[in-house]
Amino acid sequence: MIRRILHSSLLFLLLLENSIADSNDDIAIYWGQNDGEGTLTETCATGRYSYVILAFLNNFGNGTVPAINLASHCDPLTDECKTLSTDIKNCQMQGIKVFLSIGGADGNYSLASSDDAKNVSDYLWNSFLGGKSSPSLRPLGDAVFDGIDFDIEISPPQHWEELARYLKSHSTPARKVYLSAAPQCPFPDAELGNALSTELFDYVWVQFYNNPGCEYADGDVNDLLNSWNQWAISLKNGKVFLGLPASREAASDGYVPVNVLVTDILPVIKKSPNYGGVMLWTTYYDIQTGYSNSIKSFSCTQQNHNECKGNDEHKGKKWWIWLIVGVGAAFAIICFVLCLCCVLRRKENSQVDGKLDKKISLTEERTSNEVKVFSFESTTAASNSFSSINKVGEGDFGPVYKVVQ
Repeated sequence: MIRRILHSSLLFLLLLENSIADSNDDIAIYWGQNDGEGTLTETCATGRYSYVILAFLNNFGNGTVPAINLASHCDPLTDECKTLSTDIKNCQMQGIKVFLSIGGADGNYSLASSDDAKNVSDYLWNSFLGGKSSPSLRPLGDAVFDGIDFDIEISPPQHWEELARYLKSHSTPARKVYLSAAPQCPFPDAELGNALSTELFDYVWVQFYNNPGCEYADGDVNDLLNSWNQWAISLKNGKVFLGLPASREAASDGYVPVNVLVTDILPVIKKSPNYGGVMLWTTYYDIQTGYSNSIKSFSCTQQNHNECKGNDEHKGKKWWIWLIVGVGAAFAIICFVLCLCCVLRRKENSQVDGKLDKKISLTEERTSNEVKVFSFESTTAASNSFSSINKVGEGDFGPVYKVVQ
């Protein structure tokens, strides 16, 4: 009974967690490749983002010594990057999922074989996810990332689907390993096409920039919308995100003015059942333009049909959501305690009843062995109706008769 209640409570909390992740008009943001973008904690504290992606682990596989590049945020050759562990946890405490992105436009990475994919998977699991390696061996400290992001741009499309399977195999009902990918908008993606066909990816933020022919250009949204529809239809599982630069300076081309985005693009793509939100490159450029704020304002207006109240409302909404999570957790604990008390009370009563039954049994046994009881009729017959012939004397309670059997 306790197991059933705990299982139901756990299922309730997991469903609630997933509903939290899907209840917002989500924005994913890349962090780690620009000076002046603030700390990771500051980024999450804005309340604008549901997903933050640390970029990049850009050296790994095929005998390469794994190395992470976070620009000037920290020096990976020292223990300085381990301080990011606190920032990652701060973000997660706010309900924000934090990913580590592997790959990027620059670096030295590839997978030479299935064994190589397995080895890279083991390294990622033990160094950044839920593996059991010592915190001293984890490049970013003891924080556990929510998942791994595949931003594969300079490697042949070999064995990435195997890496995805190996990583996903570590998922458990209690803790899921999320996978995301950032393919280019030409369909199918040259590097990640095979991996995405596995349907193992929870989030796919398609890059609709630096890719003429499937991005916004010269006031025309048709190429972008046609490409979006192709991606949305082809991906059967997970959420699809519209990947955009957060400013004109963030990409060579493909920047979408905010007014075009909110009037001509978002109302159309939000009709896709697997629409997830918008991905922005990067935090630094978003700070300069306030692009995510404009998206949030549009989303809030569309949902509530009234004026958006900005980040305060978003933060307040998250506060109430986590209050509900807290109530759910408290309910699960109370159910467990009550059930435990009932089981203990029932066990105690059972023990008392057992002792009483044993006592009665012993009394009956002792009585049957020590005392022989006769009825009045049998006693009268045996003493010849209390005849004086059978009288043997007097006692304190009257005559005593001999019984003849």
